[in-house]
Amino acid sequence: MSKKNKADNRGFVFSTNPNFRFEEDNELQQTLLPAQQKLRIRLDTKHRAGKAVTLIEGFIGTDDDLQQLGKQLKNFCGTGGSAKDHEIIIQGDQRDKVLQWLLKNEYKNSKKAG
Repeated sequence: MSKKNKADNRGFVFSTNPNFRFEEDNELQQTLLPAQQKLRIRLDTKHRAGKAVTLIEGFIGTDDDLQQLGKQLKNFCGTGGSAKDHEIIIQGDQRDKVLQWLLKNEYKNSKKAG
């Protein structure tokens, strides 16, 4: 069943105006070159039942490029994960491997945090 007013990425969920429609964001975001990406790598355990995950944050680009980068990192680390909302989640503490892969692939501004 399709909802009349679906939530958008700005957090709007409901309107009392029956004629209200969300404006679609049609801006195509260009993917920055690897050397221009300022990615942060950190370990996170919040809201994950105590399990550690490696977060790669700060990606600027299209969702397809984010998915591709996430797939390459998951493949290199040999583990699962996901890529959404401009961040990549890799299962386990893979900070060293992720940093190694990013530096090898010219992501020069990568920083390891936490």
